[in-house]
Amino acid sequence: MLEGFAEFFRVLADDHPRWNFIFFHDPVQWARIVRGLYYTLVLSVACVFFSVVIGVVGAWAQGSPNRLLRGLVQGYIQFFRNTPPLVQLYFFFFALGQFTPTYSPDGWLQEPIISNVGWAIISLSFFAGAFNVEIFRAGIEAVPESTKEAASSLGFTRLQTYTEIVLPLAFRVSLPALNNNLVNLVKTTTQAFAIAVPELLYQSVSIWNDYPSAQYPTMLLLFVVYIVLVGILVIGMHRWERSMKIPGYGAAA
Repeated sequence: MLEGFAEFFRVLADDHPRWNFIFFHDPVQWARIVRGLYYTLVLSVACVFFSVVIGVVGAWAQGSPNRLLRGLVQGYIQFFRNTPPLVQLYFFFFALGQFTPTYSPDGWLQEPIISNVGWAIISLSFFAGAFNVEIFRAGIEAVPESTKEAASSLGFTRLQTYTEIVLPLAFRVSLPALNNNLVNLVKTTTQAFAIAVPELLYQSVSIWNDYPSAQYPTMLLLFVVYIVLVGILVIGMHRWERSMKIPGYGAAA
């Protein structure tokens, strides 16, 4: 069956040279697509996770009584929200990357301890995290002061009030905006192409550089893959919203 599938696309490439789905009938090119999809998923999952963590911690720090800590968080937000993510990516990889220690796996070559994949995750997580801080801050401000005062009167510390009462309620308020930001983050991972992270866009460009007749098919593949990835994320977030809904705090039904 698989051989018949590959043969169909071989014949299609012969009859219509501009539609050469080479990755469906050439195992080497298919392996490149699979590798690209793997790194795209790694970037997406890691950046979504770390950006949410940054948002939660940053929103808590914004309410700190320490003025220095609040100032540092505000400076971080302004820096990452007001500069392009591609410039940030270059800054992390080419500027900060020069100061990171190296190691020698074979005794000869020196490899940086943070790879281009690592720098992409760090940069994009900080970029999306800056927006998540503001999203969670807005959610926290939507929690009534009386709720926080009640927790304080029961002997909760500021950290306990935040983690056990305020954050669960604020999270429900923040989910719609968080959904939008995470969708944008998944799409922004394509910018890792600029520092040669072998994600799907990088592999696709490599394929159509080697095989110009495969340009249209690889562009179509990119389009379909990202529609599917974003669709899965959106459906998952909407289901999460519905499952966490509390009257007066949840997202829209």
